[in-house]
Order: sequence, then structure tokens, then C-alpha cells
Amino acid sequence: MIFRIGLLALLLSIAGCASIDLEPLPEGLSDQQPENWPERIARLNDLTRWKLAGKLAVRQPSDSGTAIINHWKQSGNAYDIGLSSSFLGMGSTRLEGTPGFITLTLPSGDRYQSGDPEALVEAATGWQLPLGNLTRWIKGLPGTNGDYRLLFNDQGQLALIRQQGWEIRYDRWNRFLEEYPPLPARLTAVKGEKRVRLVVSDWQLAEGSQP
Repeated sequence: MIFRIGLLALLLSIAGCASIDLEPLPEGLSDQQPENWPERIARLNDLTRWKLAGKLAVRQPSDSGTAIINHWKQSGNAYDIGLSSSFLGMGSTRLEGTPGFITLTLPSGDRYQSGDPEALVEAATGWQLPLGNLTRWIKGLPGTNGDYRLLFNDQGQLALIRQQGWEIRYDRWNRFLEEYPPLPARLTAVKGEKRVRLVVSDWQLAEGSQP
């Protein structure tokens, strides 16, 4: 009897712990993937060389600001992002890097390098940008770092990605490239009081890309 009571208590404890991670789904969203989701992921994974232009807005407790994305060129894991902003005197700032390494060039011409891209960007601009996964989130794919959860709307479109404490909300999609599925035209990454919004005005294949 004592063993059974102890076992029951253990099972109830495990059940209680397991329920902590279960969050209610936002109204109108489902974690049921549409039938074409595997094909969509495979096709977007093939999109490895591209460039886009748009706007970036950051809001956080310490400060807020906006920037024009003059270019964001992606070639495999390597990125080259050119930003223009009067915020904090950023002027024209360039970010060039790969996962785990970045070179940041300021308007003055000063260059800084680091093995911690997010820390360097925050130190130079005050902005906290989730660079580790952003290059995949911008395509509407979960990042490769950390577990994630996908939520879809009633039309089968990806509406939310929850990953590494961030919630990426997809507000608008556009078929920028005829050869590929629709791509995000506006998304917002939220983590606590941090907000990072990306609005894409143009998306093209980079030279040498194979549709």
C-alpha cells in the first residue's frame, strides 16, 4: 500500500511538471502542420543565395529606433547587411558574418570583430538582435539553434514560431519569387519587452542562384 501511494504521488508529480510547459494556443491557431509543410521547408532550404531590402525597427526598455535595410545579402551561412539610421549616430553600418563570427563596420570606418555577433552589435548600437536564428526566421523557417514550436492559422500559413524565448509573429506574406513559396513581408520578433520588426519591400535571388 505504501509503495502504491508513493508511486501515485510520483506520477502526479511528473504529470504536474509536464503540464507546466503547456501553454494555451492563441485563438484561431493550431500546431497541426499543413500537408505541404515538408515540401515548403525543403524548397526554402534550397533558397540559400538571396538579397532583400526593407526596414528594421527595434523597441526595447533602454532605447528604440529604426533603420533602413539598404541590402541584406545572404550566401549560404554568410551574410552582408547594410543599415542606415540616424539613431544613436549609427549612420551607415555594415554587418558581415557567419554563425559565430561577425565584422561590424561603423560610419567612421572603424571595424570590430567578435566571435559573439549579438554581443558586439549590442555594444556598438545598443540593439539586441537575435542574429543566430534571424537568417532563417526571415525566410519563415525555424532556426537551427534550440527547440521550437510552430503555430499555423486557419489558412495553413505559418503564424508563429516560438524558439529560444523569442516569439516570431508573421503578419504578412508575399510571393516575391515566383520559383519559391510566399516569403514573409512583415514579421515581428518578441522577447519580453524587446521588439524587433522587419518589413521587406523587395526580395531577389542573388547572382549565381539556381531557381
